[in-house]
Amino acid sequence: MGTPGRRATLTPVMPPPDQFHYDGVVIDPAASAVTCTYSTADHTFAERFTFGAGGDWDDPAVRAAVRVLFLVAGVSYYKTTAAPVIDLGDLPTTAAERSFLTGYYVHGLAEFAYRNGIALHGVAVTGPEAAPAAPVPYEPEPGRPLIPFGGGIDSIVTVESLSGDHPGAALCVVHPPGNRFAAIEDAAALTGLPVTRIVREIDPLVRRSGELGFLNGHVPVTAIITAAAVVAAVLARRDAVVLSNEWSASVPTLVAEGHPVNHQWSKGEEFERGFGEVIDGALGPGLSVFSYLRPRTELWVAQRFARLTGYHRAFRSCNRAFHQDPAQRLDHWCGRCDKCCFINLVLAPYMDRSDLAAVFAGDEPLENPANEERFRALVGLGDDSKPFECVGDSDECRVAALLAARREDRAGTVVLRRLYDELAASTPAAGAGGAALLEPRGPHHIPDRYAPADLLVRAR
Repeated sequence: MGTPGRRATLTPVMPPPDQFHYDGVVIDPAASAVTCTYSTADHTFAERFTFGAGGDWDDPAVRAAVRVLFLVAGVSYYKTTAAPVIDLGDLPTTAAERSFLTGYYVHGLAEFAYRNGIALHGVAVTGPEAAPAAPVPYEPEPGRPLIPFGGGIDSIVTVESLSGDHPGAALCVVHPPGNRFAAIEDAAALTGLPVTRIVREIDPLVRRSGELGFLNGHVPVTAIITAAAVVAAVLARRDAVVLSNEWSASVPTLVAEGHPVNHQWSKGEEFERGFGEVIDGALGPGLSVFSYLRPRTELWVAQRFARLTGYHRAFRSCNRAFHQDPAQRLDHWCGRCDKCCFINLVLAPYMDRSDLAAVFAGDEPLENPANEERFRALVGLGDDSKPFECVGDSDECRVAALLAARREDRAGTVVLRRLYDELAASTPAAGAGGAALLEPRGPHHIPDRYAPADLLVRAR
């Protein structure tokens, strides 16, 4: 459909086996909800997003933002069959939008394709051509950024960096129906900022992948959260959606047959740039979508988080805290996974050993020799490649290991000592306290009104 419908009943026709079909999107203003519907040859899927009260659902800018969410959210259901043709139905799109979508499916699902042994580079996105049109008018209230918040060190650093100069800032938290994540809520409460909530209800069929014979694997969920945040921002007339993705999120996890495979692609610069262009085409320059941390390294973020002592007992990034089944969630760090190991490693140069031991409730990954191979993989020494996880580049991890090993309070950490012995002669970036990795690097899309002083000076 050309524009999102209101309280319509969708009656999709099942597409051929070689197609994935965009059926339609329906807005329910009374419920402040958006339902996106897609289909394969055998199944129809619906994903529902419920937003807070307020905002004008008839506003063309809101409807334009919903249209972008509809385009992005289909990826969770496309992966069930990975059909060679993605049919956008009767939704007109521009050549630029279809080009973005093609890259989004190919690169955003690169890990999924790699693990399932399939190729997506020939996927075709088809649909009616949109007539040339200017962006819909959108005039936000300045200085009111919306910050998607996950409770980890990245989003905490972004919030603390921006909120003082922009008192109109708010957090954006996405969670399942009736099922908030304590790991996010605990840290969010400490920020003192208002929280904009989005309830995301995934079609239950995708949880039956094994039973129904669906392909399964990682999807670029950050893209979906970003698109939903754009809808929330436009409903509230905000001027920015501010993400918290660092420079190293753009670095591929591995390269397979000449193609980069990046677990964090939807956190990387390529996605940010392409998505920003789609938003510009839909809404014009009124809404900026960018990562505040894009030119920063994980070490830079860790150094600043180490100073934010009020969050040290509240933050959690362990994936066990975000299990879809509440009964399987942990209320503490597991101390055994790649994410636990990475966070421990990157903070170790900047936090006292005793403080990190308290963070991990006495089960600090660096103090457990059973984790040594995980650390070796993080720094690029192990038999295994970099883990498919949201972790830093191996250069960042090497420098973190060397800096941490030089701390007096780490003299007895056996894992660090072994890493140091192998890395010391081959990691020049660790010299002078790793200063090279504390400097801005790479391109960014931060508008001047939100850019920190050092980036403005650098730009001049």
